[in-house]
Amino acid sequence: MNIFRVTAIALCSAAIAASAQTIQVSRENRTISVTATDKVTALADIATVHVGFIAYGPDSDAAYANGSKTSNAIIKALTDAGIPSSSIESENQSVTPVQNYQVEKLSDAEKAQRQFQVTQSWTVRTSADNAAKVLDLAVKAGANQSGQIDWSFKDENAPEAQAAAKALQRARSQAEQMAQSLNAKLGVLLYASNEVQASPIRPMMMRAMAASPAMEKVQPLAINPREIEKSATVTAIFAIE
Repeated sequence: MNIFRVTAIALCSAAIAASAQTIQVSRENRTISVTATDKVTALADIATVHVGFIAYGPDSDAAYANGSKTSNAIIKALTDAGIPSSSIESENQSVTPVQNYQVEKLSDAEKAQRQFQVTQSWTVRTSADNAAKVLDLAVKAGANQSGQIDWSFKDENAPEAQAAAKALQRARSQAEQMAQSLNAKLGVLLYASNEVQASPIRPMMMRAMAASPAMEKVQPLAINPREIEKSATVTAIFAIE
């Protein structure tokens, strides 16, 4: 029994040192500390679609005019399709000279038409099922530098809570086994903390070609939402009787 008490107190002391709570450790208040990890996997229900374009011109004014035309055409295509303006956010935009290395393989006539460039990009937040439609609308309106999609959840707390609950259940199961091995009974939960981590989400990338009249008949890309894994590590301290 003396060995059992020393073991229980040592286990608890390590956990208490890392926690903000103060748990009284004594011969009458014996505890077991357990750390456990579990995870949940679910399909993303939100997509953040990155769309953008590059437009060229023989001088700054011409490039800007071409860029303005494409820019407004993309936004019009999205908003006309019912995408709320509040879901469309600007990422970046610039008007810059084209560097020689960018056009060195072009003919002299083509180089003359590409002296300046306008670039612009946005993010469009929409439902996961609507990602392909958003990308299709933007590309057909002139978004020739588009395709990255970031996947997420409308309610980020839900999968995190599920992962933490599963980890806590696993911790309780491990604590019960430890208590049984010590001929004791597991008591109430005294303290618990958790750390939730999301697995890296690989964005889908593509570089779209310039739109053409023939593109109007092209079907949207087949895009499926990604599965996202959330894991939680829980440290739990239980009383033992």
